[in-house]
Amino acid sequence: MLNMIGLLDRPTSGKILIDGVDTTKLNENKISSFRNNKLGFIFQFSNLLSDLTVLENVMLPRHIQGTEKNTERDAKEILRAIGLQDQLNKRANKISGGQAQRVAIARGLINHPTIVLADEPTGNLDSVTAETIVQLMKSMARKLNLTFIVVTHERDQFGDVDRVITIKDGRSFEGEEPRKMEVVV
Repeated sequence: MLNMIGLLDRPTSGKILIDGVDTTKLNENKISSFRNNKLGFIFQFSNLLSDLTVLENVMLPRHIQGTEKNTERDAKEILRAIGLQDQLNKRANKISGGQAQRVAIARGLINHPTIVLADEPTGNLDSVTAETIVQLMKSMARKLNLTFIVVTHERDQFGDVDRVITIKDGRSFEGEEPRKMEVVV
């Protein structure tokens, strides 16, 4: 599902509409541009480049986008908002797992996306750090008016959210999984 929404895979049928744009009609160049401008990505494993500093990792999507104006200032501002202003010049392989995941969130936000796709963003974190990450994502969603689409096997970690779509055995339904009752006679 995230690959389809993230425009990494194309559907064999149907449409993918994002902000009113039928993305299935876009060519590869327009898909890349659309993805870079509208979507942010947060992965289960932060996927930071270890040779780069925290600041450089956050600025990377802007460099790829080709938007250099105010990049460093914006990256520092996001890192301050998530409490990592003191880690700017550390190499990515020298910070904790929780800090790396916060850097990944900052990197996902740097291009001011309208949708952030998060694949198991707390999957490799301890429960205390996971709670911090969940609260950070909720705070950033409110503060920046973003939509986070989170795929998780740990639904309870996220508490009260605006909408839950459950996918099981290739079928989706709104809300929590419906209860099935069997009567055996």
